[in-house]
Amino acid sequence: MIPLNSTPIITDTHTHLYSEEFDQDRDEMIQRAIDAGVTRFFIPAIDAAATQSMYDLEQNYPDYVFLMMGLHPTYVKDNYLDELKHVETELSKRKFYAVGEIGIDLYWDKTHLKEQQIAFRKQIQLAKQYKLPIVIHCREAFDEIFEILEEEKSADLFGIFHCFTGTYEQALQAISYNMKLGIGGVVTFKNGKIDQFLHQIDLKHIVLETDSPYLAPIPYRGKRNESSYLTNVIAKLAEIYDLSDTEIAEATTQNSKDVFGI
Repeated sequence: MIPLNSTPIITDTHTHLYSEEFDQDRDEMIQRAIDAGVTRFFIPAIDAAATQSMYDLEQNYPDYVFLMMGLHPTYVKDNYLDELKHVETELSKRKFYAVGEIGIDLYWDKTHLKEQQIAFRKQIQLAKQYKLPIVIHCREAFDEIFEILEEEKSADLFGIFHCFTGTYEQALQAISYNMKLGIGGVVTFKNGKIDQFLHQIDLKHIVLETDSPYLAPIPYRGKRNESSYLTNVIAKLAEIYDLSDTEIAEATTQNSKDVFGI
């Protein structure tokens, strides 16, 4: 582990700090992360109902919290056009650091696949308009995601493939679309699989994330995740890449700066 007195800056590129699962101890949880060296928190949007909570979080932690705007694919319902209008309106009003999290999720429900595809494409185009990265949510939908990325690929398409859990070949394909791979707790799982090929992926393509409160790393698997647990992910990546924890932290934070511009 990294000693606290020499901790480099660690960046959590994907954490739902506004989640109700943190309502009882949010400030303490954030302080634990800061004490562990995690001082940059990038916050994905889900839907319009989450927007005010995100703004409140930013107001309380202006030096640490950086917001995205977007419509999460599992929240694409019959009212998705209204939700997309909300995204468009918010993007026009103020600064965001990414359009996310956006994408396609066919794990829970395939009913709105067409609407998810429309929403994903529309938000990619908004990201290009505002010269912002995208943050992709993909669950059981690599083919559908890659099909749209192939059609939308351009010099101004870039971002993060959040919670990457695909194969080595899918990792290379994601990288070919100017995407970094968001790596979190799954890399510590015995059945996570990505740890088996990650050493073949240049570290410049990797960013750290928790997706907290979800996907806690070993030894916390099955419990609520939080940003301080990124030190466990770093330890695993240090083992995979045969580098120090500090080198992993510094490289992945620089990669996050390359994506988000801050």
